Amino acid sequence: MSTFLTISTEAVPQGELSGFATVLLYILCGSSFVGITLAIASWLRPNRPNAEKNAVYECGEDAVGEARVNLNARYYIPALLFVLFELEIIFLFPMATVFSDSDLQYYSNGTWMSLALIEITVFIVLLGWGLVYAWNKGYLEWDKPTPETEEMKSVVPDALYEKINQTYQG
Repeated sequence: MSTFLTISTEAVPQGELSGFATVLLYILCGSSFVGITLAIASWLRPNRPNAEKNAVYECGEDAVGEARVNLNARYYIPALLFVLFELEIIFLFPMATVFSDSDLQYYSNGTWMSLALIEITVFIVLLGWGLVYAWNKGYLEWDKPTPETEEMKSVVPDALYEKINQTYQG
């Protein structure tokens, strides 16, 4: 018999729900309540669309111009990286919660804690590799483009400009 992961579980008494069944029942009841409420509301509400209701409304003013605007791609990359590295919290919090559970440590003879530690370490290492990759690719740098100036062609001779500049240098 393998002692890799031995967790002793007590039987759930007859007539009671386990923890997972309680959560599942809560999700099902909440989802069905929302669905039934939306269905009843869609049946009861009047549906009379017209041009005025379907018009774009923004702060009480009529929309002017095109809604699509070209934005520079450099604005998206830091935003996506922020979302990527912020989502790690969603995964790290449950792992930290499991890692700190003393009952799991006791019932699994420390095996569960070892697995959780390995999982957290692998996850952090992968995130670190992702950060190094983004850094090496230059995605974390905020490059400011240098403006290109055109050579000004004027009908006024350069000597006249110099004369005016010397006059007002004071």
